[in-house]
Amino acid sequence: MTGTTRIPAAEITGFKGALIKRFAMKTLGRVPTSIGVYWHHPKLLMDMAAVGGKVKKWDRCDEQLKSFAHMAVASMVGCTWCLDFNYFEAHNKDLDMTKAREIPRWRDSGVFSPLEREVLGYAEAMTGTEPTVTDEMVASLRSQLGDAALLELTAVVAFANFTTRANVALGIESDGFAAACGLKPLAERATVGS
Repeated sequence: MTGTTRIPAAEITGFKGALIKRFAMKTLGRVPTSIGVYWHHPKLLMDMAAVGGKVKKWDRCDEQLKSFAHMAVASMVGCTWCLDFNYFEAHNKDLDMTKAREIPRWRDSGVFSPLEREVLGYAEAMTGTEPTVTDEMVASLRSQLGDAALLELTAVVAFANFTTRANVALGIESDGFAAACGLKPLAERATVGS
């Protein structure tokens, strides 16, 4: 982590805290800083984790498209924690790492299919303030993915906005998950107008 969080991490204590730390160590190899920050309000942490767990179980949209969409949101919002963690997750799920690395500069990269580009553009259009999603975007994705998958993709992007914006607001930054498994850093986001 390169900075300090805006709310210092609390000591994770008690029976639930011990379970959370054990689970984090088993699945991630360490306890993320974000857990300590959110430990000031354990019910909030548990509810957010429960929603995140449900989001991970949805299966009507391609896993790689959902992962790329989440990373596009994280890149646009500036959530280094989410980019780092989602890169780590993409590696563990055996997704295309060449493409995952290019998400922050997807517009300038030649590695994405037309559908992936549409998904990344849709994620950014949903993320902007004001959102810029068009009827044409939705119609094109609907014809390629179907209604259920498009609804799922939309909900994943909305969830990504929820988590990334909270992390940025609280100053939660990368915990180095990608580096911990020997992965190269993510590509830098292309500068607008270059």
